[in-house]
Amino acid sequence: MEGERLQKTLARAGYGSRRSCELLIVEGRVTIDGRVAELGNRVDPAVSVICVDGALAATSQNTVYFLLNKPDGVVTTASDPHGRTTVLDLVTSPVRVFPVGRLDMNTEGLLLLTNDGRLAHLLTHPSSHIGKEYLVRVEGDPSPGAIRRLREGVMLDDGLTSPAQVSRVSEGLLRIVIHEGRNRQVRRMCAAVGHEVTRLVRTRIGPLHDATLAPGAYRQLSVSEVRRLFEAVGMTDEMASTMPA
Repeated sequence: MEGERLQKTLARAGYGSRRSCELLIVEGRVTIDGRVAELGNRVDPAVSVICVDGALAATSQNTVYFLLNKPDGVVTTASDPHGRTTVLDLVTSPVRVFPVGRLDMNTEGLLLLTNDGRLAHLLTHPSSHIGKEYLVRVEGDPSPGAIRRLREGVMLDDGLTSPAQVSRVSEGLLRIVIHEGRNRQVRRMCAAVGHEVTRLVRTRIGPLHDATLAPGAYRQLSVSEVRRLFEAVGMTDEMASTMPA
């Protein structure tokens, strides 16, 4: 049979290493066109209907891309042992999706969810330098010197931050664009210059923005938005051929 090995297709779709995907197949958790898959099976990702644990896998004909406006108090995990609402509880998808990066429970704003493992990896990899923009409400009103420190980089417990784009919108309100993905980075940066964050809203992820999306609402990305994401991370035309038509 022509085509590519099933474990390669699953690994590219974000189900882990090829070895991990081989274990999924051996355990009988993968089906191809309704039949339990076997190690050594080959598939055509553009035609075969592949499922893992009964859910459609992220093959080329069923990749999905959602933009969610995460509300305050929702956690960015697939499940929560404390029973809190997760971002996946807010999105109805025909396939298994996962959040790209994370927002703290008390951080609001835009979050991308997809089953495209390659795109997710590139969007979160430091080398891609994808800008993430935030509106930041802080205690007090940062001085020009504090804003300059944020722009040039501040020393945190995990090292010096990279230069950021920072502008004062109004008293106590900043717009900050960072290209890193450290834990609670914007909150820690502002605290380091003497201004605790009281509200944090992400308004842009690379080329993605939508000021009309209500808190808790989500939508699928348009083809042009997906294309702009691919371009932003330098994906090749071959990769871009997996976009929805």
